[in-house]
Amino acid sequence: MNIIRMTGGMGNQMFQYALYLKLCSMGKQVKFDDVSEYVLANARPIMLWAFGIEYPKASKEEINDITDGSLKLTHRIRRKLTGRKSHEYHEKDCNFDEEILKKDPAYLTGYFQSERYFKEIEEKVRAAFTFQEAIYETIPGELKERILEYIQMINGSMAVSLHIRRGDYLENSEVFGGICTEEYYKAAIEIMKQKEPEAVFFVFSNDREWTSKWLNKNFADKVIAEKFILIEGISEEQGYLDLMLMSNCRHHIIANSSFSWWGAWLNPNKDKRVIAPALWFNHQECKDIYTKEMIIIDFQGKIMKEAE
Repeated sequence: MNIIRMTGGMGNQMFQYALYLKLCSMGKQVKFDDVSEYVLANARPIMLWAFGIEYPKASKEEINDITDGSLKLTHRIRRKLTGRKSHEYHEKDCNFDEEILKKDPAYLTGYFQSERYFKEIEEKVRAAFTFQEAIYETIPGELKERILEYIQMINGSMAVSLHIRRGDYLENSEVFGGICTEEYYKAAIEIMKQKEPEAVFFVFSNDREWTSKWLNKNFADKVIAEKFILIEGISEEQGYLDLMLMSNCRHHIIANSSFSWWGAWLNPNKDKRVIAPALWFNHQECKDIYTKEMIIIDFQGKIMKEAE
């Protein structure tokens, strides 16, 4: 048996579930540990339900067996005598790790942020990540009307999703800071406008106050302002609604975020344009996060790589 430790927010949960589908396609028995990381008060909500996904959950006994973590006296004595015999395996770094697909049995931990883990079963992954009508059942009628209006606007325009992530990224600036700068976004917008003159930018952010001020400072002219629509009214706990709207756009400017990565990836348009930052994490080269259709721009706004 393999057990995947679920961790992080919606984007990370989707990468972990995509790996689950890949391992299952290889004939492996796979379950999730969706408890260990989610007992903390500040844990992000599990949002796979938005796709109608149900997954097999590992029991406490199964997790203890595979990690050799049982607190029973006999197990503790045996570990003192012979050492711990755990099948835990953590991905080597932020790039594709072939060992992840080979280990069995294994307790797998990591983010698995690469299309390379599941490219061969792409259609199965796309089918799994289909938003269900249930996403509207827990939100007020006014918000549903707003969402449906956004969808109509997106479908009726040359819609470009633009994701600005702040909040938790500011708190972890040593990892995420200085990557998606104002220069990055300005350059990405200009490139997109050159390639798609009719582009309308639908702006998603977890810091709408800052983003609104930034848009007003840089795009205050009325004619220009009408080309930028800040998505409002959606809480972080309802992030699946943001993701659904992103995936309906034709083109994308993403942050160094698994969330907007999936917003772009879920768009099935073969001619989509995706602009991504040249770094994903500071002090790490995450080359396998990038897909072939991405235009890569650095923090100064310089194009580092064109789409293939």
